Amino acid sequence: MALHNLDYLTAMGIQFWQEKQATTSNSPDTTENLTSLRTCALQCTACSLHKTRSQVVFGAGNPHADLMLITDAPGFYEDQTGEPFAGHAGELLNRMLQAIALDRNAVYLTTLLKCRLPDNRKPLTEEINQCAGFLAQQIALIQPKVILVLGETAAQQFLNTQTPLHQLREKTHFYSTTTTPLITTYHPAHLLLNPHDKRSAWEDLQKCRSLLLHS
Repeated sequence: MALHNLDYLTAMGIQFWQEKQATTSNSPDTTENLTSLRTCALQCTACSLHKTRSQVVFGAGNPHADLMLITDAPGFYEDQTGEPFAGHAGELLNRMLQAIALDRNAVYLTTLLKCRLPDNRKPLTEEINQCAGFLAQQIALIQPKVILVLGETAAQQFLNTQTPLHQLREKTHFYSTTTTPLITTYHPAHLLLNPHDKRSAWEDLQKCRSLLLHS
């Protein structure tokens, strides 16, 4: 995914941290840099979504996480709490992570967009472009060993394709030009309405677990 709107972030005082080689461990000041980036995001008015949001939903979890989870945008509960993956979908996600011996404090959770979309509509290209710099920097700072993208909209936007999710999840992708594995799967909110897809989601989680164990 390309990094957009660099001028805006530079004007906000954000230093750009370049992605390091996979063999390099996280910088000891990753948490401090994420905090600075979060402060910038909280002040962002680059697109019209700032007019309708209750809160910016930047991200949460372990800044040195091996596994990073990304979805498209905050929903109602996320907008109210300021936390990604909240409400009933968040509860299901917690159980999904527990099934592979993880919890939400061990991973890092975030979204492509940091503000809720009105009426939960699909994001506009310009909105994605305005937020892309934040996400790219989160990934560069955290340096996850595996990225899990949840939901068809997020997967298609992240991989720049219109291929349906049930086909995207059949293979392991890679983040941008790196060797970081990227897995796509169903969003917990989808699984609450379509429990027949839980088996497929379980297979995707097992794939993540295997990649983590062998990374």
